[in-house]
Amino acid sequence: MAHSARAGWAFAAPGLTMLAIVMGLPVLYALAMALSSMTLLRPALHITGVGNFLQIMSEPLFWSSLGLTLRYALGAVVGEFLVGLAIALMLRQVVALRGLYFAVLTLPMAMAPVAVALIWRMLLQPNLGIVNQTLTSLGLPAVDWLGDPHLALKTMIFIDIWQQTSFVVLLLSAGLASLPREPYEAAEVDGAGPLQQFWYITLPLLRPVAMIAVVIQLINEFRTYDLVYILTRGGPGVSTELLSYFAYQRAFKGLALNEGSAAAFILLLIVLLITVVFFFLLERRKS
Repeated sequence: MAHSARAGWAFAAPGLTMLAIVMGLPVLYALAMALSSMTLLRPALHITGVGNFLQIMSEPLFWSSLGLTLRYALGAVVGEFLVGLAIALMLRQVVALRGLYFAVLTLPMAMAPVAVALIWRMLLQPNLGIVNQTLTSLGLPAVDWLGDPHLALKTMIFIDIWQQTSFVVLLLSAGLASLPREPYEAAEVDGAGPLQQFWYITLPLLRPVAMIAVVIQLINEFRTYDLVYILTRGGPGVSTELLSYFAYQRAFKGLALNEGSAAAFILLLIVLLITVVFFFLLERRKS
């Protein structure tokens, strides 16, 4: 047993070493900057403690950005899961041309977020965008989708759902394809209808795959930066300034690399907490 363990560590050592270099060193350097007085005007790495964390956590804008990030992440993930589950269930009934449907669905996911943001920014342009042109041709008023503080975040959530739902569809479709047929056959013999089969068989059996899809998308949404930068730059005002953009603003617009790193490290801790809680729930469910 000891020999097998040593052999396993020996085979894993090259990969673990590369991970430590590629991922570990940047994280450690970011933590060092967060604990230092480094700014773009004072580039010396002088460790000062947790003052940067306390500084940004004392600002209302930080908590506003954190609240917006939570709203954005929850809204996007809930929308992606519900729409993705509905599409996956419909595709489950399709026999002909299923591969074509999946190919079309993966197109948004294959596009770079920057390209998606640029496309939707043109489509939603207040005066010349095709969306408002269509509304006005139907006699409806034009809408400032990205310039209205009450609509900008919701519009970003919609765009995120449009792009990311296909990933959820792929995961849930794979989970649905792996479900055993025996419980459904037994349920049909007992007279259970489609809704009862979905609620008491499909959802419980699909839960592990659904949890994986949800946690992956939560992590992705917390890290969202591209859409904010291209679509709104955090505006109008600060109505779409997510925590990732807050960290960018503080580091490169405010010239405070230390406070920007502290904000980014808080975001990293939130993502790690989500991951740990997810694995805890998954292992608890298995046991």
